[in-house]
Amino acid sequence: MSSSPAPEMPAVKNRASGSARGVTSKVNIRATASVNAARDPIAVLIVVPTLDGGAADAGALELVRILSHAGHRAIVASRAGRLVADVTAAGGEFVALDVGTNNPIVMLRNVAALKRLARERRCDAIHAFGRAGAWSAYIAARLSGIPFVTSWYKGFREQNIFKHLYNGIMARGARVIAVSDQIAQLINDRYGTPWERIAVVPCSIDFARFDPAHVTAERVEAVRGVWGVTPDTKVILITGRILRRKGHHVAVKAVKRLKEMGLKDFLCVFVGEDRGRTHYTGELWDLVLATGTMDVIRMAAPVSDMPAAYAAACVVVSAAVQPEGVQRAILEAQAMARPVIVSDLAAGPDVVLTSPTVPEGRATGLRFHSGDDAALAGALLRLFSLDDPDRRAIGIRGRAWVLGHFDAAGVAEQTLQLYGEISGRVSAPALVPQSDKISAI
Repeated sequence: MSSSPAPEMPAVKNRASGSARGVTSKVNIRATASVNAARDPIAVLIVVPTLDGGAADAGALELVRILSHAGHRAIVASRAGRLVADVTAAGGEFVALDVGTNNPIVMLRNVAALKRLARERRCDAIHAFGRAGAWSAYIAARLSGIPFVTSWYKGFREQNIFKHLYNGIMARGARVIAVSDQIAQLINDRYGTPWERIAVVPCSIDFARFDPAHVTAERVEAVRGVWGVTPDTKVILITGRILRRKGHHVAVKAVKRLKEMGLKDFLCVFVGEDRGRTHYTGELWDLVLATGTMDVIRMAAPVSDMPAAYAAACVVVSAAVQPEGVQRAILEAQAMARPVIVSDLAAGPDVVLTSPTVPEGRATGLRFHSGDDAALAGALLRLFSLDDPDRRAIGIRGRAWVLGHFDAAGVAEQTLQLYGEISGRVSAPALVPQSDKISAI
């Protein structure tokens, strides 16, 4: 995979440039969208494997909110999960359908079900957020004569030609939405998808919820109490599902190195769901025992008060060993003014600003080579060696960065323009990766 965008790529248009513009854009979007929606609302059939809280699940919910708030219609076909109530509360329609299965017979049945839904709800497009469901959605869209759209939230592993072909369905959309320039480049590199079909639309962050000024000391102490840490303990926080691609094993090895270096008063906390679908959690525990890091690692249950969890941490880490695109946890951590350390596969330069891409005085975190536990340990040691004011400065820059580039109004504007173009309601400029984004910061 190429590490830099092709030089002939056009620039992304309509990126959010700040909170002031975001407020103005929000007003204009709603006013224009309300008129258009009242005249000719867009209906989108959203196909997502689950509604439990993963990146694709959250992305589907975000799309429901954007469409519904603009007066359009969103129908979500998925297995039931804890986000179903959020989908219906946001104005979407939920239809229970097992679109996450790889069973060929069930996938064919899903084709018929999705085609029927698209016809009955008079949908203008079918939008897929997962590979298994995308195969059924693609065929249903072709049979219905409506556009097929996909969203990429990560880089899928391609161990062999069969995986390449299976994953390739996500590149067959009339428009292929990538959450970051890193993922957009991966799509182009692997499948040769033309840049004019690729749209880079980042996810947005609830800045009112993830605001350090709104998190009380009592909430922070409550979280630290659950983890069993003292006020002086440096907490290394790693969030997300317990999956091999998230690189928890790399973090364990890095923690072992920190212990060997003599670092004291620190704790690495893993916060995330373990669905028991793999043996990875067991392997992780075996590694913890083998490395003698039981005393400095906690595997905690999911936390309901994530703003307080970020506030309780000294640093938030993503050690991903596969391309992750945009991780909400990293954006949320930066919104909470926390320094972040990411692997080069966890987040691109459009998500976390690091040296040498930007000067040290503008960095919002540190970056290390994926899978290199020694480099991760070195980055952690470097961050911990900084004075408190310097660490706080990194966090403050991170909050300013995400405030200016991942606001809800900007994402809604891009999404509605994209769907206006897809449905033929409104002409909109192409949304493709931006090659000179960092230099323009």
